[in-house]
Amino acid sequence: MLGLLCGVLAPHFLRLLAASRKRFALLPLPLPIRLALGGLIVGVISIWWPEVWGNGYEVVNSLLHEPWTWTALLTVLVFKIIATAATAGSGAVGGIFTPTLFVGAVLGCLFGIAAHTIWPHSTSAPYAYAMVGMGAFLAAATHAPLMAILMIFEMTLSYQAVLPLMLSCVVAYFIARTSEQTSMYEVTLRRTRDEKERMRLAATQMRELVKPADTVVPLTANVKEMTRVFLEYPVKYLYVVDTGEHFQGVVALKDITSDLLDERDTETKTAADYLQPHFDVLTPDMSLGEALQHFLAFQGERLPVIERRSQPLLLGVVYKTSLLDAYFRLNPTTR
Repeated sequence: MLGLLCGVLAPHFLRLLAASRKRFALLPLPLPIRLALGGLIVGVISIWWPEVWGNGYEVVNSLLHEPWTWTALLTVLVFKIIATAATAGSGAVGGIFTPTLFVGAVLGCLFGIAAHTIWPHSTSAPYAYAMVGMGAFLAAATHAPLMAILMIFEMTLSYQAVLPLMLSCVVAYFIARTSEQTSMYEVTLRRTRDEKERMRLAATQMRELVKPADTVVPLTANVKEMTRVFLEYPVKYLYVVDTGEHFQGVVALKDITSDLLDERDTETKTAADYLQPHFDVLTPDMSLGEALQHFLAFQGERLPVIERRSQPLLLGVVYKTSLLDAYFRLNPTTR
């Protein structure tokens, strides 16, 4: 029964920690403030319940050697879970291994008190249930029942508890595995990998995605030359540069098409006559997120990349498909 209880509750414990991380991540606060907020929550709780402070070994040792009331156990369990969620959620340094042992020990004690109340003459003392609870909850959270059995046995050296410990760990493992496919280590590894990918996403700049610009014409290009380029490349805009290859603006296909359809005189017209100087551009140091905002506003397939706005040397173009490919490849939330 204790293994069944731990197998059911352990996945919910891990989901609570994951939900806490997501909640803290949604706060519009810098990381140091989020860390301070998590520390404040733990500090306030520890004023009245200092047992939640630290790794919990002293409390576990007390559970194994001293009697606790069920109200004290339930209270310290609730506050320890809240403190662990605040610590892990805020991003503070620290693991969840020892809190898992803590929660398992308290659950075992509570179960032992309940069993001892119902069957006072045919059950073991509550501290024996604390040992089994530690192992069962650890096995359910880590999906490593053998490790849990060996660790708890090494900690307690209690041969009498080996068989119930083994049975509870195996039951807890299978129950937890049924409802939650990932262990706490897999969740941690996934979160670490996601953080690294987010850092790569933020570090990726447009200079890595720039392609040569083929649709470039000088200011002096006539209508025939521009029409030839439009026929060769299925684009809506030609990029116009001066003699120093500095970006001046664009020539729109619709403007030239309109003149040709209306049979206007285009013999003497050049790119300078059709120039649209105000056109959205990217710079090499722009991140993927910044460039994506430009593409959302522009709603085109490609944008020119200039060296910098004070010196608009045309470096090439970035295609929306290349940007989206990089974004979906590096962003873990899109998988």
